[in-house]
Amino acid sequence: MEHSGNQRTGPSGRGIGPIGRRGFVAAGVGMAATLLTAGDTASAVGQARSGAGPSGAPRPGLRGMWIATVANRDWPSKAGLTAAAQRTELLGHLDTAVERGLNAVVLQVRPTADALWPSPHEPWAQCLTGTQGKDPGWDPLGTAVREAHARGLELHAWFNPYRVANHTDPARLVATHPARVHPEWTVPYGGKLYYNPGLPEVRAFVQKAMLDAVERYAVDAVHWDDYFYPYPVAGQTFDDAAAYRRHGSGFSSKAAWRRDNIDRLVRETGERIKKTKPDVRFGISPFGVWRNAATDPLGSDTRGGVQTYDDLYADTRAWVRKGWVDHIVPQLYWSIGDAACDYAKLLRWWDGVVRGTGVDLYVGEALYKAGDPAQPAAWQDPAELSRHLTLAREYAGVRGHCYFAAKEVRADRIGAMSRVVADHYRKRARPLP
Repeated sequence: MEHSGNQRTGPSGRGIGPIGRRGFVAAGVGMAATLLTAGDTASAVGQARSGAGPSGAPRPGLRGMWIATVANRDWPSKAGLTAAAQRTELLGHLDTAVERGLNAVVLQVRPTADALWPSPHEPWAQCLTGTQGKDPGWDPLGTAVREAHARGLELHAWFNPYRVANHTDPARLVATHPARVHPEWTVPYGGKLYYNPGLPEVRAFVQKAMLDAVERYAVDAVHWDDYFYPYPVAGQTFDDAAAYRRHGSGFSSKAAWRRDNIDRLVRETGERIKKTKPDVRFGISPFGVWRNAATDPLGSDTRGGVQTYDDLYADTRAWVRKGWVDHIVPQLYWSIGDAACDYAKLLRWWDGVVRGTGVDLYVGEALYKAGDPAQPAAWQDPAELSRHLTLAREYAGVRGHCYFAAKEVRADRIGAMSRVVADHYRKRARPLP
């Protein structure tokens, strides 16, 4: 669920326009594979990770919003602001979250293999000063954690594991960037530069880079969006043939090997988070379609143009069933009754996926679509999102919602967010323990 300024492909295969997010963009993908039923492993995880707080009372539902920094999507409003101006803008977003009755913000702190904290592994993020590697004169992540907690908000640190740059020229990266020091780690594809998920040394490095923030800051959760292997680009090939020859023996196909690479990253990261700080949760926000039922009977009754299992090599369903994540935030960025991907059908499908696993289901909501004249009629109705929350009450697995993104939460273009607040968030959100 990358809310960056990227172009994403909708269920029909048409581009749906840029939407900056976790570096996000709103659309969907899917997957399917060897899937585990909720057996002993999932049951044990579910008992250890029930939705109960310390007192045994039900855990409060999540009311979250994404704050995307990639390409200055939500914050900072532009690169090069003074440290004081950046801080003022950030606190404004936190205050807006409180005003809207929310209890969590998901802040993108590693948008393009760079950092919004003084990382020993990666350079300062370009979105802050306009120059990658330039010290902004303050610690955005440290401030965000402290100020969010002071307002009763959780701070989820959002990382993009593999995206290096929204271009393919390594010379544009700061000279000390790991991708320049290790050019063999990278693959250009679709006009962007990525780390190669098939290299064990890459997997080890990105975990180290992300976990530095967990070790040093009191973040409440680690959050990933929907970018694993990149979204397919017609006529282009992701060139990982050499890595496959070196590391892919024993797999039935390159696709199976790629899925295993992502599985390893998810499983190992979750394990390392728990060893580092057991109370920090791990959540992922995938594209909403794992697999269409026409592809796999275990899939959803949808006709998604992308399937995460097949196109991003991300077996999102298995991660839940095996208990590798604490929560899943599928980007259900469609309206109720959508012909290709009906929100109601996907909600029911995801509720079935989490059942019996102990994994919380938070629904990613496409607030950015509300009032966008390029979107279908359903998104011109200020009540559409409120109906999503009303419908979700019917499913015990749904533990909250997260809105893409901060800019729209503040602007509230046609009053869709105000309608959600009036209908569902009149009472002040309880902080998540």
